[in-house]
Amino acid sequence: MATPYTHGHHESVLRSHEWRTAQNSAAYLLPFLRPGQRVLDVGAGPGTITADLADLVAPGQVTGIDASPEIVQKATAYAAERGLGHITFEVGDAYALAAADDSVDVVHAHQVLQHLERPSDALREFRRVVRPDGVVAARDVDYEGVIWYPLVPALDEWRDVYLRVHRAVSGEPAAGRRLKAWARAAGFAEITSSVSTWLFEDAADREWWGGSWAVRAVESQFAEHALSLGFADRAALERMAAGWREWAASPDGWLLMPHAEILARG
Repeated sequence: MATPYTHGHHESVLRSHEWRTAQNSAAYLLPFLRPGQRVLDVGAGPGTITADLADLVAPGQVTGIDASPEIVQKATAYAAERGLGHITFEVGDAYALAAADDSVDVVHAHQVLQHLERPSDALREFRRVVRPDGVVAARDVDYEGVIWYPLVPALDEWRDVYLRVHRAVSGEPAAGRRLKAWARAAGFAEITSSVSTWLFEDAADREWWGGSWAVRAVESQFAEHALSLGFADRAALERMAAGWREWAASPDGWLLMPHAEILARG
């Protein structure tokens, strides 16, 4: 899983990860969780979803892996704060998991496959470690389908640059529509597809999401990549940041992010 990450681990990026819960980011999986299951969370980030999954399968063992040692340390501290003794975090590689064949009940990956150059190979590795009666669960946004209002021109510029940066650095930003195909290529016999959304529209959500991207546009690794690849100059990044602030300040502001989900077996 040691591939370049479009966003990097700037504080503005981590804040967006920390907003994620099992309910707002893995609801499609929750009906299939049971106490005592063993769960592997790939690309766990700061561990908020992982910790929620651990609550639901307690006393089952939950392991979260991430490519960044720094993020693994943050996730470990977060789990300790929540008093979760049956959860561990490790540095790991999505293409070469440390788990043995047929050893876990659930492999979960949220917003991971979009950042991989070989998503089907990763899914094939997930399939190796999951038990025959287990499930692989994956959810990814489709950035080409993001829609918003008001129609701020700078956000059109942002999406164009974002798509180009993401594809140049780490995988496929329109991952959602491809999840089923990637799972079929990985050899799964049964694939159930579903969709869900994130909607940012009230004042608090607009301030949080728009403010996060206003900072990311000029300070995160996204900005560094955009500059180094020649996809944007500093003035363009400042326009994008101002566009996000304009959108966030509008009482009409509304933004929808579509997500695809798969439950893959066999």
